[in-house]
Amino acid sequence: MSSPPTRPDLAVKLGPLELRNPIMTASGTFGYGLEFTDFVDLARLGGICTKGLSLAPHAGNPPDRICETPAGMLNAIGLQNVGVQVFLEEKLPKLAALGATVVANVWGDLEEDYVTVVRSLEAASELAAIELNISCPNVERGGMLFGNSPALTGALVARVRAVTRRPLMVKLSPNAPDLVESAKAARDAGADVLSLVNTFVGMAIDPETARPRLSFGTGGLSGPAIRPLAVRMVYQVARALPGTPLVGIGGISDLSDVLEFLAAGATAVQIGTANFRDPGVSGRLVDELSAYCAARGVSAASLVGRAHSPAPARIDAGAEG
Repeated sequence: MSSPPTRPDLAVKLGPLELRNPIMTASGTFGYGLEFTDFVDLARLGGICTKGLSLAPHAGNPPDRICETPAGMLNAIGLQNVGVQVFLEEKLPKLAALGATVVANVWGDLEEDYVTVVRSLEAASELAAIELNISCPNVERGGMLFGNSPALTGALVARVRAVTRRPLMVKLSPNAPDLVESAKAARDAGADVLSLVNTFVGMAIDPETARPRLSFGTGGLSGPAIRPLAVRMVYQVARALPGTPLVGIGGISDLSDVLEFLAAGATAVQIGTANFRDPGVSGRLVDELSAYCAARGVSAASLVGRAHSPAPARIDAGAEG
């Protein structure tokens, strides 16, 4: 009589943060998580990143704010959110009751805004980590302005690091002049984890009106169109800063995409644009990764960074590892 299959080990250690698996959801693409409970058991995911939280409620940019592009989309939502206090009072308790691992994404116009929001979150025991958004291209102030300068990145991260004991993630911009320098500045200033990458600045123009399709003019390009660029950036940062915990983001929609980012050096991934097409995609990817690891007798952690090995071995079904 054959023994039942061994349940695969999907747990990963992302710096000081321990996740049940590497599948997370990306800020700005998954609401506050509560909107997706009909499609995904939040407790099964490695983590969810909230919409970017500011000190006061923020309306974002006027419409039009989203348009579809070949193999992706442009958005200029402008970080619309309910504000940190409403999140703490109304959203976080419900997420905690559902067993979700919650990462609060934070943004501000000024350094002091980031610091104040993070201080407001510090007493929330249900919160697993903080993710600083220094890379949004769709606001006039803050956001990408911090992420495009290693000096400003380092100064901001150092100030926030001084006011929080929680694991600190920093979401980096692919539009920075030198992403590796930005990554190094964030790490050296106290970031525990680097998330990369946010959206690329792009534009779409209506050929009939000759006007931008988005009210903001430009927008952030996401989806499968950016995946090869994002994989390259994860690989570069992993090679330049070995041992730095990374989260890969950019056009992930199926298991092969997850495996590609893990091989490039990401310990976890965040699912973004794919949530709009298939709101249950993150749960499906947990199942598919579990089946993949079980068939090959490997753990999720063993898949991280394989592309950096001199001669990575092929992992076939039935392999021991």
